[in-house]
Amino acid sequence: MAKISPRAPRSPAALRARGRLHAAARVAAAPARNRATRASDDEAHAAIHEAILDHRLPPGTKLKEVPLAQIFGITRNVVRKALLRLAHEKLVELRVNRGAIVANPSIEESRHLFAARRAIEGAIADSLSRSATRQQIRELRAVVQQEDAAYRRGEVRAAMKLSIEFHRVLARLAGNTVLAEFVDQLTARTPLVLLAYRAPAQTAGCSNEEHAQIVAAIAGGDGDRAVALMRQHLDDLQGQLQYEEDQGASADLAAIFGRTRD
Repeated sequence: MAKISPRAPRSPAALRARGRLHAAARVAAAPARNRATRASDDEAHAAIHEAILDHRLPPGTKLKEVPLAQIFGITRNVVRKALLRLAHEKLVELRVNRGAIVANPSIEESRHLFAARRAIEGAIADSLSRSATRQQIRELRAVVQQEDAAYRRGEVRAAMKLSIEFHRVLARLAGNTVLAEFVDQLTARTPLVLLAYRAPAQTAGCSNEEHAQIVAAIAGGDGDRAVALMRQHLDDLQGQLQYEEDQGASADLAAIFGRTRD
């Protein structure tokens, strides 16, 4: 049998080179890990954001890290990052030593939200009435038609999402990115107000007919009418609310997100 000679000890230079190689491998792997974490963070953020937007997560719902981590198959740290982003967007409240909940807007906050929407979206309607192209009018009418079709099919949740989309499209077409960002934030927070203060046995939401009237005024270049219709439209939406403080809600998170815990 051939005799195996012992491995010669590595020189200090070789050890240093090996160390540099391992360090480079760790650095190269870090972006992939960060991308995976970011993807998980984005998935959890998008799912919770969507559930709030379409009224599946009521204001005050507790968002416990452990169940959410199990539902999405991610770590608590990644869940925490998603909740932090949602808190920055005013959709989640982070309470010290008490965990996170879906934001529960106060009566004063809800009134301020509608006041801000009337001011900003009135300005958007006025601007767009002076600049809208035929293609933009067609795009607005398409959203209104999709919303109307959803209501006719009885798909209330889809129709309400399209209603929010109508206001966002208006803001985007006006061409002012700052105002569009404000509208995006305000429309995302509006469902929380509607859920918190809507009258019993009532589904609070925008009027599809009023959306069509606003588009008609913009298409006709009538800025004053477009502004008046937009403000009245938001007044009508706020008028559906019944301002009474309520307690936080509880919910089955796994059922809401359509997943089972591992």
